[in-house]
Amino acid sequence: MTANTPSASLRHLVAGQWRTGSGAQLIDVNPARPGEIVAEGLLAGAGELDAAVGAAREAFPRWSATPHPVRGRILGRAADLLDQRAQEWGTELSREEGKTVAEGIGEVRRAAEILRFSGSEGLRPVGEVFASPREGEQIQVLHKPVGVFAVVTPFNFPIAIPAWKIAPALSYGNTVVWKPASVVPLLAIRLAEALVTAGLPDGVLNLLLTTGDLGGRLVDHPGIDAVTFTGSTEVGTRLIEICGRRARPIQTEMGGKNAAAVLADADLDLAAAEVMAGAFRSAGQKCTATSRLVVADAVAGEFLAMLADRTAALNVGDPLSPEIQMGPVVTASARDRIQAALDATERDPVRVLTGGYRYPDEFRQAGAFLPPTIVELEGESELWHEELFGPVLAVRRVRDDQAALDLVNESPFGLSAAVFTDNLRAVRAAVEQLDVGVLHINSETAGADPHVPFGGTKQSAFGPKEQGRAAREFFTTTTTVYLRGSSARP
Repeated sequence: MTANTPSASLRHLVAGQWRTGSGAQLIDVNPARPGEIVAEGLLAGAGELDAAVGAAREAFPRWSATPHPVRGRILGRAADLLDQRAQEWGTELSREEGKTVAEGIGEVRRAAEILRFSGSEGLRPVGEVFASPREGEQIQVLHKPVGVFAVVTPFNFPIAIPAWKIAPALSYGNTVVWKPASVVPLLAIRLAEALVTAGLPDGVLNLLLTTGDLGGRLVDHPGIDAVTFTGSTEVGTRLIEICGRRARPIQTEMGGKNAAAVLADADLDLAAAEVMAGAFRSAGQKCTATSRLVVADAVAGEFLAMLADRTAALNVGDPLSPEIQMGPVVTASARDRIQAALDATERDPVRVLTGGYRYPDEFRQAGAFLPPTIVELEGESELWHEELFGPVLAVRRVRDDQAALDLVNESPFGLSAAVFTDNLRAVRAAVEQLDVGVLHINSETAGADPHVPFGGTKQSAFGPKEQGRAAREFFTTTTTVYLRGSSARP
C-alpha cells in the first residue's frame, strides 16, 4: 500500500450488522505520514452502546449452549482467515499503528495462533472430579460461562491483545462487547470481520469504535457481567473502582517499567542484542518493553559502549520500507509527551549515550518519530520511575549482583524483568527475589506465548492472569456439584 491507497470506511458491529456510527467523526491517520488518512468514519454513540449490550445479552443463552468444540471450530476458521490475510492486514497495521511491516505481519499471525489455542480448549478437560468422603457420591467441579464481557484494549497490539481476550471469552461460551483504542480502529474491524466470516452468530461479538468516555459507560453498563482491560494504570484503577461499586469481576493488565539486569558474568553480545530488542522494537511501545537497565560496574563501560553503538545504528523511518528497523510512535502527541519528558530531565544528573535529539530531516520531523535513546543516570530521575511508553532506556550502574536485583525491584510496577548471567546462584536469587509476573533469563523482557500465563504483580495487574489455561479462571465460573444417586445411603 502507498500514500495513494484509498482510506477505509470505519464501521461498528452490532447484533451481526455493520453500522455507521451516530457520534463525532473519527479520522485514523498514518503516524509516519500524518497527511495520509488510513480510515475514517463516525464514532459510536450511546444508542449503539445500548444496542450492542442488548445484542450480547440476547445472544448469550444460545452461544453458551453451543457445544464447546463447535465454538472452537469457528475460532479455528477465523485463524485460517488471519493467516491468509496476514500480509494485507499486517501492512494495514503498520500504516495505522507504526510498527514495521514485518512486525505487523507477525502480529496478525500471532493473533491466529491465539485463536487456535483458545479454540482447542473444547478438546481439553472442562472440569474436575473429586472423591467424596460419603458412600455413593461423586464431587464434580464444572466450569461454566460467565455472561457478557466488556473488552477494552489498547493501541500497541491492535489485533494480538484483543485476540487473547476475545478468543478465550468466546471459546468458553461468553459474549462480548469490545471497545478498542480509537487510534487503531481498522485492525479491530479486521479481527471482527474474520470472526464473522468464520461463522460467529449474530450478537456474540459486538464492536464499538468510540472514545474513553463511552468506554467508561460500557464498563459501568448494567448489562455487563465482567470486564477485561489492558491499558494505563491510571485508567485501569478507575475501572477497578467502577467494577468494585458493582461487585463486578475485572481483570486488568496495566503499566510496566520493566528492567533488565546485566551481571558481571553475562554474555555481553547476547545481552546487547536482547536489551536493544526489548527496548526499541515497536518503538518501545510494549507493556513488557525494557525501559530500565541495571549494569554491573565490572562490565558497564564495555557493555554500554557496545549497546550505544548498536542502538545508534538502528534504521528509523517509514515502517513500510523493508530495511527499516523502527518506525514512529503512535501519534504526534505521544512523540511530544515523550520528548518533553526527556527535555525536563536536563536538570537531572543524566548522560545521554545515544539519541535524545530531534530528527533534522523533513520526513521524520513531520511524522511521529523519535530516535532510540539511552540515558545513563547518576541519581534519582523521573526517567527511572515513570513509564514513558516510547523508545527511551534509562541506565544505572551497580556494584554487585544483589544490588542489581534490589534495583530491579525498585518500582511500583511488576510486569516483566530480564537477568543476563550464567551464574546459577544469581539465577536462583532472581527467581526467588524478583517481584514480577514474567521473568526472562538471558532473553529480552518483551514477549508472551499464547499457551502460558501472562500478567504482572503490584500496580501492573489486578485479577487473574491472562492467556494459556489461566484464562479459564477469569472467563468461567465454577459450580461444585455433589452427585449422589437417590438410592445411595446417607
